[in-house]
Amino acid sequence: MNTEEWNPGKLLGISGNYWATCALHAGVKLDIFTVIGDQLLTGQEIAEKTDADPRGVIMLLNALAAMNLLIKKNDNYSNTVFSNSFLSKESQHYLGYIIMHHHHLMASWNDLDKGVKTGKAVRSRASFDDPEVRENFLMGMFNLATNIAPQIVGKINLAGKKHLLDLGGGPGTYAIHFCLKNPSLKATIYDQKTTRPFAEKTVAGFGLSDRISFKAGDYLGKKITGTYDVVWLSHILHGGGPEDAQKIIQKAVSVLKPQGMILIHEFILNNDMDGPLFPALFSLNMLLGTDKGQAYSEKQIMDMLAAAKVVKISRIDIQTPNDSGLIQGIVK
Repeated sequence: MNTEEWNPGKLLGISGNYWATCALHAGVKLDIFTVIGDQLLTGQEIAEKTDADPRGVIMLLNALAAMNLLIKKNDNYSNTVFSNSFLSKESQHYLGYIIMHHHHLMASWNDLDKGVKTGKAVRSRASFDDPEVRENFLMGMFNLATNIAPQIVGKINLAGKKHLLDLGGGPGTYAIHFCLKNPSLKATIYDQKTTRPFAEKTVAGFGLSDRISFKAGDYLGKKITGTYDVVWLSHILHGGGPEDAQKIIQKAVSVLKPQGMILIHEFILNNDMDGPLFPALFSLNMLLGTDKGQAYSEKQIMDMLAAAKVVKISRIDIQTPNDSGLIQGIVK
């Protein structure tokens, strides 16, 4: 439990913090950071390049400068080192897609009281049929995972493992980084068929098409085929309730060889379910968008693994920007 004391200033700061959020979202949506790049530009020049009103643009630029995301000097604006690295599309570390994914979630968060009162989702999955929304989600997951995957992969010993299943792997970011780290490893990405073109293009971009394959299927509704040394489940359990989460773990275990490894990467709550903050808020996000989804505690995940006859269950220490956690286990 977080025992940090409140005061009126902090309370009002959190209440109005969405103003700063919206300023960031607008800056990314208008591509301001990419337009500026390595240049020093006037507000008028930026307005022209973004096809926007100069008065409005200059107000936004000043706000972004106040947030230390831009540098203002003599009515000219430039990116900070940070914004050039993470908010310009020219950077390989670009996080704008996940920021736009957050932007698309804002309408449902405005109806959080309705979701809490009814216990039902207020956000329709049909919204993901919109190409822009889906691109922001897929690319956002890819960019976010790309930034943290090397650190996570470096914590896991896959010596002697030959074949990894990236269950619900989307573009296969983790499969890619596991294979980059382990030259003798092959991987299979298992996800919906609509994800195949994006995944295969991403894998090819890393020169790993000969080692990483894609298998289309519904891992919840149908049997998973094949036999693997490792199954990687990253951020898929939270999409359903405890019954579905247990079913997914059981299916993952069923395709593991003896002494095979299962790895679960999630936003993991403490056992009292009241922290850390991001997983607790993320659980509300699942309330808004799913019928039964939620964040799970360490004990809940470990108990589900034990129920699937997994042994040697342990938490792997990782530090990530969004407080995600990692639990591993071995099949007898």
